[in-house]
Amino acid sequence: MLVAAVALPAVGAAVLAVLPARLAGWAATGFAALTLVPIVVLPFSHGRGSTPWAELDVSWVPALHLDFHLGVDGVSYPLVALTGLLTLLCCAYTKWHAPEGGSPRTLLALLLVLEAGILGTFLSLDLILFFLFFEVVLLPMYAVIAGWGGADRRRAARKFVLYTLFGSVLLLLGVLTVAVHAGTADMVALAGGHGLTKTTQYAAFALFAVAFAVKAPLWPLHSWLPDAHTQAPTVGSVILAGVLLKMGTYGLIRVGVGVTPLGARWAAPLLGILAAAAILAGALICLKQTELKRLIAYSSVGHMGFVLLGIATLTATGLQAALLGNVAHGLITGLLFFLAGTIKDRAHTGDLADLGGLRETAPRLAGLLGFAAIASLGLPGLAGFWGEAFAVVAAVERGGGLWTTLAVLAAIGGALTAAYFLRLLRKVTHGPVGTPVTPAIAGVEWFAWAPLVALTLAVGLVPTLVLAATSLPVEALIR
Repeated sequence: MLVAAVALPAVGAAVLAVLPARLAGWAATGFAALTLVPIVVLPFSHGRGSTPWAELDVSWVPALHLDFHLGVDGVSYPLVALTGLLTLLCCAYTKWHAPEGGSPRTLLALLLVLEAGILGTFLSLDLILFFLFFEVVLLPMYAVIAGWGGADRRRAARKFVLYTLFGSVLLLLGVLTVAVHAGTADMVALAGGHGLTKTTQYAAFALFAVAFAVKAPLWPLHSWLPDAHTQAPTVGSVILAGVLLKMGTYGLIRVGVGVTPLGARWAAPLLGILAAAAILAGALICLKQTELKRLIAYSSVGHMGFVLLGIATLTATGLQAALLGNVAHGLITGLLFFLAGTIKDRAHTGDLADLGGLRETAPRLAGLLGFAAIASLGLPGLAGFWGEAFAVVAAVERGGGLWTTLAVLAAIGGALTAAYFLRLLRKVTHGPVGTPVTPAIAGVEWFAWAPLVALTLAVGLVPTLVLAATSLPVEALIR
């Protein structure tokens, strides 16, 4: 099942290269649906616990002591499932709503390659393998932005690549530092920093932290994100916000905290300060935005700040808040970018001043946008509430003047988040009617959006859907 989850989308991308263009949409959607089968089966493969539920460890390159080591547990599985779901929805959406630019068949193949790389990253239990899968997503995402994006797409794509390559170099240095000093790259063997001195852990964590901060992205290394989101096609923005950014925060938990815990404790106060700065900076920047997709992009900076705050506390509550925040952000922001792309495609503008009166011209679309916005601002009962609220709780539990101050600042940032989303709704759904947004919502759009709406509500009402399987592996991480 582990091999199938990674191999099926890669095989699908290869099959699309030889299929007639008229069959590409059906084939890509079929392969994305097939990939969900092993993903659904994985939790039932073996027993639950702090060890991987399912694991595959075979020698890959014996001369270099490299292993093909895959596994899944409660920390990685929610993101694996989210990746499979969003890719399926994006492939189906692209079949009927292919963006202008290159061939739709090529775009669908790139989406499947992205899925293989992201799933491989979440399933890897070997640092070298983790790095290789981490890098697989770079060129496909560059091609998606540069080939099917907006007018300034090439500059945005170059900026994305340059930032990501910088992070990749640091990640490789960190991986090699750990592997050379410990004599292994196996994450299970390295758990708790086994075989690594304090100095090595400090140096490696510093490299990991910056590398993952670029990918997440975390303030102040976030400046590539708004341009990439604004210029990317709708499905590119959904994959980028929904799961690609989570590779950074997941890596910080799995590799940073799991492999170099002494380095994480050493850097925790600084990470907490940067998290609070990200929350406040993201909210204040959003209050000044006048473009729809750019505002949603900057909101991710603040949301990822809450995730980082949870990680920085190094408590069970904080890490579970970070894991839940990752999933909630993927669901809600994925939905927001689907809606923003639809509005922008139909109105031919993303300027907030030109999109007034949406509730008059497209009431269903206005209702969905309102639901996604209030979910993103953290309304209790919806998915966005739990991760952000318990990140603040974790900081208070950590205690001391610094962490209490960070909790207060994060809470203020949460209030500002509500302010800029309410401002967004006031400008877009209320007020004088601007550019009409027609036609009505199509069936494929309901197909793409309905699962995200349902899961946002389900996770908000029953957060144990995500948290039930995380307690034991999180306890193992903090031990």
